Amino acid sequence: MKDNQHTPIIVEAETITALGDGLQTLWRQILARKTAIKPVNRFPTGPYSAKIAACIEGLKPSVNRSMVHSLLDRLFSNMAPIPDDTYVITATLKAGIDNLENLRRNDSDGVEDILPSSLVSIVSQRLGLSGKGFNVSAACASSTIAVARGAEMIASGRTETVLVCCLDLVTEFILSGFSALKALAPIPCRPFDRDRDGFVVGEGAGIVILETLEGALERGAHIYAELYGYGMSGDGYHMTAPSPDGEGAARCMQAALDDAGISYDQIDYINAHGTSTQLNDLYETRAVKFVFKDKAHSIPMSSTKSMTGHLLGGAGGIETVITALALHEGILPPTINLENPGEECDLDYVPNVARKKDIAVAMTNSFGFGGTNATLILKKYVQ
Repeated sequence: MKDNQHTPIIVEAETITALGDGLQTLWRQILARKTAIKPVNRFPTGPYSAKIAACIEGLKPSVNRSMVHSLLDRLFSNMAPIPDDTYVITATLKAGIDNLENLRRNDSDGVEDILPSSLVSIVSQRLGLSGKGFNVSAACASSTIAVARGAEMIASGRTETVLVCCLDLVTEFILSGFSALKALAPIPCRPFDRDRDGFVVGEGAGIVILETLEGALERGAHIYAELYGYGMSGDGYHMTAPSPDGEGAARCMQAALDDAGISYDQIDYINAHGTSTQLNDLYETRAVKFVFKDKAHSIPMSSTKSMTGHLLGGAGGIETVITALALHEGILPPTINLENPGEECDLDYVPNVARKKDIAVAMTNSFGFGGTNATLILKKYVQ
């Protein structure tokens, strides 16, 4: 991808998470080691194994409409105009699943927001776009895959501008499902720690706008980073658990390196998937050791899910933006709550305190349930 004349560039981004509205707010909170994880008061949690989540304050549904609309109102509130032929790629696991819950309770007759595919038209209509696009729903790798697909479309010359919009909500359906899978932590999550015992669900939305370098320069856009390469793979091992040897994750990271045309020793930082489950953190660590060989113990790697919670379909896109900011600002976000590294988890996870470090190339990983894997490689933009 690096040699194509249509170089994909991340030119604009915005986020809404439980850490606050706006990308700069999110970044400041992460560097300050703040956590968005609190007791849930949106619905009763009595039957479930976890009573905590990272919920956005003030997010409410309106009559027959999902909270998705309130979330998008806040996400788009300060967004600058974009070309009306911008291609839209959305990413979500469950879209307006809160409307399905209301429908089951006979509190709503609105069904349009429930389908993940509806997000493309919702986003396009709100922004006055042509409506060209599609949705990606591929477990927790959804928005990472969406960004990769957008980069692919630009690199191939099919379009000049792509807007990736990713989101998911915390609802009773979501909490109950992961509770039934025994995947949730009863206390704030602690990626890579000896005492980690599950992840914490979070909610949020993000946009990543991709554009050709030529187009970005012509209109004087603010450039965050260059999207340098991507890789995808499938474990084919289990319905939910990742492959124990990390083979699928390793294959995904190597595919991204190959696509970028670089070697493992050129990566300066990894934004880990880092969910805080016993299996994911161990197997991701094994995969990094396999791919990065002698450099594995010296490359910094951190999990921002320790602060945002696991944003599900929104995780990869928002973590792509965080990775771009790490490149742009020369600061590595920390992994908080990491006090005692777990067995085999002996890498540099940037524990508890952000670290200043000038980095040129970074990797971000998303490894979803069922072994759906996606990796992006970002490069610092130097004018």
